[in-house]
Amino acid sequence: MQRWEGIQDLSREQLLEYVEMQAKNWLALDGTWFQSLEQLRGMDEAMLHDERAWARYTVFEARRIKKFLGLPEHPGLEGLRRALNFRLYAAINRHAFSMEENGRVLIYRVLSCRVQDARLRKGMSLHPCRPVGLVEYSGFAWEIDSRIQTQCLSCCPEITDKSVRCAWKFTLLC
Repeated sequence: MQRWEGIQDLSREQLLEYVEMQAKNWLALDGTWFQSLEQLRGMDEAMLHDERAWARYTVFEARRIKKFLGLPEHPGLEGLRRALNFRLYAAINRHAFSMEENGRVLIYRVLSCRVQDARLRKGMSLHPCRPVGLVEYSGFAWEIDSRIQTQCLSCCPEITDKSVRCAWKFTLLC
């Protein structure tokens, strides 16, 4: 059996559908382990382990995307924007970017979030993802370009912009 038997014969549309399906599968795995721990040990302990997992995972993901895209050591905010588009989340969450302050600031807005939408459908409270998001987005941005500083603008439980699920500010220092 070949490594990619079957996959190599897929059309472009089928490949995109396959990527979306795999992103949903990945997110389902992330959610099921989290909810299992949340039910067993409570939200605080689940969040602690979630932060630890994302601190490690986001570095792996960023390194692989950076290499895949052939980004230089310091690709700046444009490199970060490109890399964010290749995260698995990008296949299943809607997002938007805006460049501000003469190209020194990138604002990343998550317009729809499968995690929060699923929790609401199940009658659960919103996931308080801000602490994990800070670890995740800071680590991802730093791995893409160590000159980038990350700030949370809005994220549960500190929602300041109800038009988005979360919003992040990336500033290129120096």
